[in-house]
Amino acid sequence: MLFFRSEEDVNAWKRARNVATGEVLEPAQIWALSQKWYGNRLAHDFHGRTLEEAQEIFRGIGLTSAFWYIEK
Repeated sequence: MLFFRSEEDVNAWKRARNVATGEVLEPAQIWALSQKWYGNRLAHDFHGRTLEEAQEIFRGIGLTSAFWYIEK
């Protein structure tokens, strides 16, 4: 995960390194994802997530592009 001040900075970084973008998120999306993803990791009954559970978390916070989904 890399943090940038603007999309212009993201694009400059990509050009300088000749790499493709994964996904660009706003800070609020990162916060929402971290709360959902790590919120129960210390629970005694935590067992990991299925692919479907992970994708439901992504959908629930508006991460719906193809980047977040694996086709079965």
